[in-house]
Amino acid sequence: MFGHSLDKYVNSTMHQTSNALGWSNILAERWSHAPGELPRLVPRETEVAIQLSGQTLVDRAGGGRREHTHGHRGTIWLCPAGIEEEYINVVDPMADCLHLFLPGQPFAETVQREFDIDPARAGLRYQAVDHDPFVTMVAEQIVCELSNESGVGRLFVESLSVALSAHLLKNYSELGLPRRLEDKAAKPLDSRRLSRVVDFIDGHLDQDFTVADLAVIACMSVGHFTRSFRAATGRAPHAFVAERRLVLAKRRLRGECCSIEEVALSAGFSSLANFSKAFRRSTGLSPSQFRARTGR
Repeated sequence: MFGHSLDKYVNSTMHQTSNALGWSNILAERWSHAPGELPRLVPRETEVAIQLSGQTLVDRAGGGRREHTHGHRGTIWLCPAGIEEEYINVVDPMADCLHLFLPGQPFAETVQREFDIDPARAGLRYQAVDHDPFVTMVAEQIVCELSNESGVGRLFVESLSVALSAHLLKNYSELGLPRRLEDKAAKPLDSRRLSRVVDFIDGHLDQDFTVADLAVIACMSVGHFTRSFRAATGRAPHAFVAERRLVLAKRRLRGECCSIEEVALSAGFSSLANFSKAFRRSTGLSPSQFRARTGR
């Protein structure tokens, strides 16, 4: 996932990006936008822009629509892949905006399994949305993960991207959908599949894997697996893995058989600093303090 922001936001400044974090099927970038017109563009990916603070004014045209939007915290701009933005003008500056890029066809699995319709018939509208609490929640969670790596960020954000794709499709699709995801009660993962998944997790805690990998083990779609796993364990996959990795990190710190940097990498963190912050949030101690107090 590379996004198209560098071609589009020519008079703006990028402050954060998930590019180096290894997230699957989603790219997150945090920008500030100066006033000015932007070039015409046919995006390769579906873009969801969420204003995080302040006030702004944006004029834009695309997909047969012309919009004049007074933006505020929580305003959302949808720009589906393949729809040319014929005109876009940021009239007033925007100090903080999160841009999420999803694959050009992010909804195929969702529409096939959850709605039983042809993916080719489903697509998002080119639309500005005044406020959507669910999208705002997803944006806040992603901003938090960008600023404070958790060690299971890839799993967590992948789950968020699946839920976001389903939500966008249900609420902002060009096609009226026959039934809603909420109408389908999630059945808990059966004991045989759950055992396979947990065995895989415990055997690969120090390796990088995704929710999609776990769904394959369970022979289920990502969305179906995520809901069934939560119904069976009471926790989302990323939270379950985070707890298991924390237990593993504590065991390795007690044994003093490897450096703290090695423990950080095995717990899924990209740096010792991020591991130390997350470990302190969880235990109240730094990794070195924990090792000094409990190590043998």
